[in-house]
Amino acid sequence: MPETRKTLIAVATYNEIENLPRLVDEIIRAVPHADLLVIDDNSPDGTGAWCDEKRAADPRIHCLHRTGKLGLGTAIVAGMKYAIEHGYELFVNLDADFSHDPFAIPKLLAAMDTSDRPPADVAIGSRYIAGGRIEGWPLRRHVMSRVVNRYSRLLLRLPVKDCSGSFRCYRVARLAELDLDGITSRGYSFFEEILWRLARRGCRMVEVPITFVERKRGRSKINFREAISAIGTITKLGLRREFPGGTP
Repeated sequence: MPETRKTLIAVATYNEIENLPRLVDEIIRAVPHADLLVIDDNSPDGTGAWCDEKRAADPRIHCLHRTGKLGLGTAIVAGMKYAIEHGYELFVNLDADFSHDPFAIPKLLAAMDTSDRPPADVAIGSRYIAGGRIEGWPLRRHVMSRVVNRYSRLLLRLPVKDCSGSFRCYRVARLAELDLDGITSRGYSFFEEILWRLARRGCRMVEVPITFVERKRGRSKINFREAISAIGTITKLGLRREFPGGTP
């Protein structure tokens, strides 16, 4: 059962003091058996300091403090390395802004182990399969996301419909097979790159429908420049697929 697996929930933060206290409480209620890792990039709003205070009262909470805003991709890699080093079996990542419902985490965990099919290596909270949807986005965000996802699927031949979503559960043993230091993406294109690397190793991926909700508090950190950068990284990965070499 998923509840018996040693599980780490990771949240990367930068200036999320408006969201993090309530988010942490909801994650603990949703998955009380799991540990929680906050990876903070030296938030000037006190996010990291709040995490340390919470940690003192609850040993399930752990904090990684980084020296500055080093990029979302590198933050998640740091969380993955933490999970590997501390012997976790499952690693779940979700956003810190309530775009992802903490009470959907058990659905991801359940999707990792089913009796009617081989166990999954990655379970993706998907906006783009039947039952998945997005609330609160303007048209330009829908278009930008659809373009990036379609481009990723075609160029990288990824076997999923939602390549760019960050709400996922990974089997830590499969992450340990990767050269995490070789990941080139620092920003949002990390999510396509990690799937590409796992797919090259034959990892099995499943999708679970979720509702993605645009943040209510704080400022979104994705913009048009990030989307262009993601397309550039995906193109480079696609060329590596056509002309393979190196370690996944």
